[in-house]
Amino acid sequence: MTTFRISPAVADAFPGTLVAVVTATGLRGREPWPATTAALADLERRLADGTWQPADENDPRIEAWHTAYRSFGTNPRRVRPSVDALGRRLAKKGTLPRINPAVDSYNTVSVRHGLPAGAFDLDQVTGDVEIRYADGGETFTPLGEPDTVEHPKPGEVVYADTTGVLTRHWNHRDAHRTRVTEDSTRVAFVLETLHATRDGQLLETAAAELRDLLAPHADDITVHHLGPGTPA
Repeated sequence: MTTFRISPAVADAFPGTLVAVVTATGLRGREPWPATTAALADLERRLADGTWQPADENDPRIEAWHTAYRSFGTNPRRVRPSVDALGRRLAKKGTLPRINPAVDSYNTVSVRHGLPAGAFDLDQVTGDVEIRYADGGETFTPLGEPDTVEHPKPGEVVYADTTGVLTRHWNHRDAHRTRVTEDSTRVAFVLETLHATRDGQLLETAAAELRDLLAPHADDITVHHLGPGTPA
């Protein structure tokens, strides 16, 4: 069983961190997911008719991630938090990308609630997963670029397992190795906030929404929470 943990150094630096880990087993990614299709369409329709818009960098939820990125040496306007980049893309194009049902589900929940989200195929993860500061010796192969190898800068916050980095800049971009495909059957989805006291209930709501989208297409769903008070 894979353990997710947050390192003491990151927990001390970001004491308001709360991560919901939604784990699905027996996932069936090749069948129709009508609820996800409907949720995507509803979000795009609400954007088009002006009744909703995605959070931007002036929103406290996004602004907090920009501040965090700057604290570990990343320019958030060049390397944007995932939810910021996704919201900007939606606002510009009017649509979200269709990848596969599992990815589409967490993208929809992420942009709807203004919370970064990601996912890892647990069958491709080695050992445990930790949110920690990079030491500069790790390797990272970006999603969609299997022949590219990067080295995170020392002090950059990353998700990492025993093989390498799974997500750079905390939540900017996931690794190619642990990407979620239609054939992934054991997947851990993560939703994140840096302000548990302000946005903890929002995170709970988002995790429940994601669980409900996944549940008809999985054998089992569990939800756990990770933060300074529950570091693993």
